[in-house]
Amino acid sequence: MKKAISILAFSFFIFVACNKNKKMVNNKEISVSPTVKADSVQSHTLTHQEFSKTRKQPSDFVSNTYEIQYEAKGDLNLDGLADIALVLRNKVDTLDRRKILILLKNPDKSYRLDKTSDTVFPEEYNEVGYRMHDTEDISIDKGTLHINLYDIGPNGNLFSQFKYFNGDLVLTYIETYNMGAGSHSGLYYEPIKGKVIEETVNTMEEDMPSESKTFQVSKKRFLFENISPKDIIVKTYNSMKE
Repeated sequence: MKKAISILAFSFFIFVACNKNKKMVNNKEISVSPTVKADSVQSHTLTHQEFSKTRKQPSDFVSNTYEIQYEAKGDLNLDGLADIALVLRNKVDTLDRRKILILLKNPDKSYRLDKTSDTVFPEEYNEVGYRMHDTEDISIDKGTLHINLYDIGPNGNLFSQFKYFNGDLVLTYIETYNMGAGSHSGLYYEPIKGKVIEETVNTMEEDMPSESKTFQVSKKRFLFENISPKDIIVKTYNSMKE
């Protein structure tokens, strides 16, 4: 019974994640693609042209197309200098992908652009104008980049962490927590170790008993530049159930 509740709760999260691009037309469900304006397509092709490698101020890396939505400061590569992570959003196109820039500080107090990603931070709104996450947070602490996305109900929270290894910014941890009908479920994934922990709380019983299971999956090395934490956790959960 507990196992069924756990699978039901997390499967609802997977269903929501995989069906954000569907809507009803004439009582039939069809798949739709987000309406992306022409300037969005252009901005993607100009990514490497817009950002110079070294600048004096973090704002110097931001083109007129974008504005800084979030900023985090801290020593990310553990060289004793305060680095900066910027989340950028398109000023006029809410459906455009948001970008993250990782700016490493130089000894002369300038900054160099080390990493960029169009996929780590999700779109702010879906194609019908619904905000994807209630609260979003980004921070740098003790050499770790934290990205925390909070949602109410079955959509759940999604937290991810990245660290530098030999010049690569690598995904080291994903955590998701979901509240579904009859249970609360958590999934904790360490890709480099290939370790997944699934925890379930049965809220249908008065004492709300919990159950924890550990799974060993293939070790993975996911680079910051080209991955989506949401996609990774969905694929990992599906592989556990095969």
